[in-house]
Amino acid sequence: MAKVLLIDDDVELVEMLKEYLEQDGFEVAAVHNGADGLAQAVGGEFAIAVLDVMMPRMQGMETLRQLRTRSQLPVLMLTAKGDDADRILGLELGADDYVSKPCTPRELSARIRAILRRTQQLGSGDSNQFVVGRLAMWPEQRRVQWDGNAVALTSTEFNLLEVLVRHAGHTVSKQDLSEKALFRPLARFDRNVDVHMSSLRHKLGTLADGRSCIQTVHRQGYVLVKD
Repeated sequence: MAKVLLIDDDVELVEMLKEYLEQDGFEVAAVHNGADGLAQAVGGEFAIAVLDVMMPRMQGMETLRQLRTRSQLPVLMLTAKGDDADRILGLELGADDYVSKPCTPRELSARIRAILRRTQQLGSGDSNQFVVGRLAMWPEQRRVQWDGNAVALTSTEFNLLEVLVRHAGHTVSKQDLSEKALFRPLARFDRNVDVHMSSLRHKLGTLADGRSCIQTVHRQGYVLVKD
């Protein structure tokens, strides 16, 4: 039974979501401000956190920023409907995905399950080491190194990188990346893949010629370059 942490100051909404998620097979704990949410999230007992952007004491973005300095716990952000700026900033800070409020409990549950699948399925049963130039990956252990140094990735970043590693030297379309790493079709104007790729480029080292090891192929997708 996966344990979910809800961090949202809307008490009535949280109670509704908590009741549904528990009926859907999750164990759920809830807090109503960012500071308490951060303290709970870094404890290591939760499989995922659902984090609202607008909260007292500590805003959701600051909570996420501080969390990412201490933990790679998967995070699903709750954002205002149509607020693209919050969505993009949340992804850039390390959120795994987002849901627009108001959302249905069923949609939230489905997104949570999708993120948990992403953290478990791609590397399941595969203990092989993949080496592409200076990059090394152990899918089953969900571990990545660049030049022998550990690289901390979010669950979504790891899964996107794994898809590229398994197709190193070949272009992978954004549609395929979304389906294989995010477990959903690519929606129109969806920038999730692009934002996560930008983050990956900053976390990984460069090739001998100074280029990023992840290259954009215009109108086609992305390719992990074999150095």
